[in-house]
Amino acid sequence: MKIKGEKKKRQSVRNSKSEEVEEEQPSITEQNKLKQKQLPSHSDSDSDPDYGSPYVSDSEDFPEDGDFDGSLSDSEAGESGSSGDEGVVNSDVDDGLHNDQENQSNSSESHQGVEESDSSEDEVAPRNTVGDVPLVWYKDEEHIGYDLNGKKIKKRTRKDKVESFLESADDAKNWLKVYDEYNDEEVEVTKKELKLINRLLKGKAPHSDFDPYAPYVDWFKWDDAKHPLSNAPEPKRRFIPSKWESKKVVKLVRAIRMGLIKRDKPKEEQQFYHLWGDDSSSTEKANHLSFIPAPKSKLPGHEESYNPSLEYIPTQEEINSYQLMFEEDRPKFIPRRYTSLRSIPAYDNAVKDVFERCLDLYLCPRVRKKRINIDPESLKPKLPSRRDLKPYPVTCYLEYKGHTDAVVSISIEASGQWLASGSLDGTVRIWEVETGRCLRVWEFEEAVKFVAWNPLREIPIVAVSVGQEVFILNTGLGDEEEQKNIKELLHFETPVAPDDSGDKVSVASWHQDDKHEGIRLRHFKTVSSVEWHRKGDYFSTVMPAGESRAVLIHQLSKKHTQRIPFKLRGLPVSSVFHPTKKIFFISTKKNIRAYDLQKQKLIKKLETGLREVSSISVHPGGDNIIVGSREGKLCWFDMDLSSKPYRILKCHPKDITNVAFHRSYPLFASCSDDCTAYVFHGMVYSDLNQNPLIVPLEILRGHTSSNGRGVMDCKFHPRQPWLFTAGADSVIKLYCH
Repeated sequence: MKIKGEKKKRQSVRNSKSEEVEEEQPSITEQNKLKQKQLPSHSDSDSDPDYGSPYVSDSEDFPEDGDFDGSLSDSEAGESGSSGDEGVVNSDVDDGLHNDQENQSNSSESHQGVEESDSSEDEVAPRNTVGDVPLVWYKDEEHIGYDLNGKKIKKRTRKDKVESFLESADDAKNWLKVYDEYNDEEVEVTKKELKLINRLLKGKAPHSDFDPYAPYVDWFKWDDAKHPLSNAPEPKRRFIPSKWESKKVVKLVRAIRMGLIKRDKPKEEQQFYHLWGDDSSSTEKANHLSFIPAPKSKLPGHEESYNPSLEYIPTQEEINSYQLMFEEDRPKFIPRRYTSLRSIPAYDNAVKDVFERCLDLYLCPRVRKKRINIDPESLKPKLPSRRDLKPYPVTCYLEYKGHTDAVVSISIEASGQWLASGSLDGTVRIWEVETGRCLRVWEFEEAVKFVAWNPLREIPIVAVSVGQEVFILNTGLGDEEEQKNIKELLHFETPVAPDDSGDKVSVASWHQDDKHEGIRLRHFKTVSSVEWHRKGDYFSTVMPAGESRAVLIHQLSKKHTQRIPFKLRGLPVSSVFHPTKKIFFISTKKNIRAYDLQKQKLIKKLETGLREVSSISVHPGGDNIIVGSREGKLCWFDMDLSSKPYRILKCHPKDITNVAFHRSYPLFASCSDDCTAYVFHGMVYSDLNQNPLIVPLEILRGHTSSNGRGVMDCKFHPRQPWLFTAGADSVIKLYCH
């Protein structure tokens, strides 16, 4: 044949160059590697290059450093060792082919063994690659995670309960399916896994080929061993009693004799069972769990006997009276007398009583409550005695009468000598505090809403809010020099134009009031309150009504008005200046905000948690605030402590109209529509680690209700521990200590 002729020619060439081929011939392992790299996987018939392999060229020219050196070197080695006989050459080639086929078959079997691994993790890689992330994060998403390629794993469409029930009923292998929440798919348990689970449930080894009772193999002893593990002789200590153990036993015996170690006494077995007794000992049977035994039924008495005494048998009148009683109070059993046990009839309510007893046993909850023997008085906070907290207002000393309608606002002069009051009858009166004499009266066309006295003694003027106007009135008090300065302060020739401050709606306009000899400020809405600054030159007005509700600050010396540079969030109720700092407090119906007027920014926001705030007052120290509400609650705020109330006092059953702090005494008060005023002791310590002390002192009564209103306003005397109250009964009262 042509192929055999070519092989004879090649053999002669290879014999001449056998030495060179042997030197350049690579090792067998390298040849196998080159074969695996160069030749692709093919069948056994194509594995030999001499039998029609498409990867062997028919030409006699071979490359010196070609890709087929490894495949040709095997044939060269086989032919160089032969004597030129074709049969010998073919047998060698056949042996090489047989070895290659075995190697390939072994490698293919090893690859199949790897692919057919028993591990479920090797068969199917985890689809979801989000890691240990809680699936609750994907609750509102359309996907449940990401696969290995970074693509989203969409959630399956959820089936309703009816559809899922029908599928489970039709599917015979439904009991083998388990829902994989992590990958959002159903996994079917195989038979092999079922066998593993059954073996684990029975307490056996997972694999059946494991022998738990295999014979023990002693690795240190064998038949042909010449030497044991150690040739050392047995130590003497193994044959002599231990001295250390004897000493330890002596110590334990002494400790038992001295009582330091107490042995457990054997439990005495109960020889009888008390049928009607309490099951208190049953807790030991319940392995020290919180077991509560069911209560025993009531023991039968003498009246339930078939032959009771005559005193237990009711008369016919008593039996008739039972019908008039409530069913709960009516006796369930009426005793009767029988001559013998045979004459006793069957009990009519036997089944009913047993059924109710069973209901009580398994339906009625039983809770173990631990009673603590504590004196209730010891739980009350230890407050100082009221005698130690004197002086404080107790009794009514004076009454100021003259108004014909409810007095809504009062204000005390800085020296404490004069009192100003405003009423719904449209009048403002000046009273002398010590005598109750009315000094002066101003009459207005509308009801007076608020009265505020200037805090400076040398400027005895009063600010009065009437409807949309605020009047600055000269009381006429003081010497001639003070009156001269006041007249210059309250006089100007040309009216001041409205100051818009960039707004379309005019804020306020200043006018000269010749009728009352003062100044009149015209606002665009009704003014509810007026508050002075401690220096006496600035005052604020609050207009809560309408869409353009605002808080304005006025300067009396320059006749200037401006809006506050803060955006209000809510309906403003009142405003207060800080006693010492440049801080401005504005209270809305829900919150209280503190602003820095110099830096023009919000400092703190106090959350009251009340339904509606009615009034606020600032402590003379400036770090504590009290807030009254329409629901009768009084809140104390410590600004250094928290933005929430430090104390909430539920003292009044009706709305709180006003709250007030005393300037020098540790007192504060609140008045309400329930015609009472409460006086409290409120001590604020300089030590920041000590919380304020709040003690209720006195309830002041005396006002009468009018049109559902009680005490409208309350103010403390600036120097004395006195309290002024203004009532809806048109009377002003002074309470002294």
